[in-house]
Amino acid sequence: QAQLVESGGGLVQPGGSLRLSCAASEKIFNSYFMGWFRRAPGKEREFVAVIDSGGDTKYADSVKGRFTMSRDNAGNTVYLQMNTLKPEDTAVYYCTASHDRTLLTTGHATRWGLGIQVTVSS
Repeated sequence: QAQLVESGGGLVQPGGSLRLSCAASEKIFNSYFMGWFRRAPGKEREFVAVIDSGGDTKYADSVKGRFTMSRDNAGNTVYLQMNTLKPEDTAVYYCTASHDRTLLTTGHATRWGLGIQVTVSS
């Protein structure tokens, strides 16, 4: 049974917005750091954002000021609000979770969703 399930991707024009969701099991949501990574065509997977149980966040420089990560504790869901989207934001976005923040932000978390496509194009 999938423990991290992403939704909300799709096609959007440059300058537009999308909100990604990641639903997690209660055990994971309450115990883990949650984060987002992305993999653009022909590129390596890169860190996007992380949030801790208290709601503190950290972002990659490439998305800072445009993306906002948040959590809904009642719904065991984290969100990635993406504004002012650019063509270079086109990628498969992955939800991830780890007990260790450093492992998560360096891409070494053990729990990953299947990913969801985001395409920014006119």
